[in-house]
Parts: sequence; C-alpha cells; structure tokens
Amino acid sequence: MDINKIIEDIKNDPRNKEYTKSGKEPIFQLNKSSKILIIGQAPGKKVEETGILFDDKSGDKLVNWLGIEKDTLYRKEFSIIPMDFYYPGKAKTGDKAPRKFIANEYHSILLKELSNIELTILVGAHAQKYYLKDNFKKNLTQTVKSFEEYLPEYFPIIHPSPLNNRWLSKNPFFEEKVVPELRKRVNNIL
Repeated sequence: MDINKIIEDIKNDPRNKEYTKSGKEPIFQLNKSSKILIIGQAPGKKVEETGILFDDKSGDKLVNWLGIEKDTLYRKEFSIIPMDFYYPGKAKTGDKAPRKFIANEYHSILLKELSNIELTILVGAHAQKYYLKDNFKKNLTQTVKSFEEYLPEYFPIIHPSPLNNRWLSKNPFFEEKVVPELRKRVNNIL
C-alpha cells in the first residue's frame, strides 16, 4: 500500500479529527529497507512540535542504550512506529496512555511494509503488553528482566523517559545486563 494513502487514512479517521483540524501530522518513521523496528509509546509534547520521534531527552538516552549516534536512528536502518501517532496529552504523572485503536487498526498495515525486520525493540509497557500479549510478565520489570525469552524477535526495554530514572536506580540489572546485550544485537544488525 502507498505510504501517502496510509497517512491520509490516519488523518481522515474521525478519531483523529481534532489533530488533523489543528494541522498536526501523524508521527511515525517507516523505511521499507529497515532491519530494526522500534515500537514506542506515543509522541511527547516536544516531538509533537518537531515531528521527529525521540527528538528529546528520551531519545538521547535511547540512542545511548542502542550504542549509536542520534542521526543513525533516523536513517534507513530504523523504522519507528509508536503506539499512538499523536501526542495524547498530559496526565497526572507523565503523558496520557496511547489510544488503543491506533495499534489495533494501523500497526498491521504499516508492518506489512516492513519485510526485512530482524529485531523489534518494544519500548515501554504499552508496546510490550500489545505485542507480547499473554507472554507479558506480571509487570514491566519482570518482562524486561526476562528479555532473553523474547529474542530473537522482540527485545523489551523500559521507556527512556527521565521519569524512569528512579526505576533505573532501583533496577541496576538493566544497565548491567540488558543494555550491553541490546547494543550487541543492534551493532550486529547494523
């Protein structure tokens, strides 16, 4: 399917009417030749303004975890599909959850365009619950800790948001064990 047709369908979806009316574009990055797919949560406020996924502090941390330069994230080797293509708004702590219909109705259409994916990185609990389904453990920590169970197809990680710094300090296994393995796999693919 033509990518422009997909974008028009997303923009014309009545549930996205307010975004389209205010001139906001759906935000995702699709490169048909990419080998690494990142499924994230939803664009944040800054990303909504720039239109560039992970163009914020979360992105700085993510590229560090991946062991790449920031510009590499935006080259043909990577596709990025968030669980929502628009900024869902503020919640009490952080941003609102991604709207579920986006993944339900549009992810499969986009994934059909990606035939070379060797690794799918699931960023955060929303992506992990959706893609791992019954294999999602009792919580994000247990799921990320069990990352090897999901390889080689999926690699679950915590969201790199600064709001998760406390989680990182309480779970040193992530930077000691998970990050080195993530870097190794990304490096081997690139």
